[in-house]
Amino acid sequence: MDAFGYLSVLLSIILGLGLTQLLTAFGRLIRQRDRVDVHWLPVLWAGVLMLIYIQVWWSMYGLRGHQHWTFFEFIIVLAQTATLYVMAAVVLPEEIDEQSADLGAYFDKHSRWFFGFFLATLVVSVAKDLVLGGALPSNENLAFHAVLAIGCILGMSMRRRRNQEMLAVGFAIVVIVYIGLLFARLR
Repeated sequence: MDAFGYLSVLLSIILGLGLTQLLTAFGRLIRQRDRVDVHWLPVLWAGVLMLIYIQVWWSMYGLRGHQHWTFFEFIIVLAQTATLYVMAAVVLPEEIDEQSADLGAYFDKHSRWFFGFFLATLVVSVAKDLVLGGALPSNENLAFHAVLAIGCILGMSMRRRRNQEMLAVGFAIVVIVYIGLLFARLR
């Protein structure tokens, strides 16, 4: 087994746990739908996050050519998966109490954490390219990171639900375009 094959096991476990967290939360919402006041905003964010998880897993295939790994390089890549996991942990409720759960109120309460970890994921993603490749990501990739980072900062500062909803739809579109333009083929 080569170095990346060995190191990717832990990365895959964390990404898999994050996807499991999201899928389990979706299943929980379906099973307990009579006690949940469903709001589409956190559900959309969870769907966007699932796309991001798949894109990150897909793009990590490109790291297979990196030959001489250092501990610091691995920590940077690991940090990206860790911040993604925390996003999955806060986007939808872990438990639904005996009374009821309001998904909109839940997201309002945790949105700053969600956007903070989203911003951290973007910063770590750029740092990963700097550390592993010695250069910033491509101009197109960096532009998408900048747009998403600005969106995260807006998301942390916005409190009105209508603004959060428009931001979420915008993010969904940007993420889909980002994946379609830069990650359509496995590299």
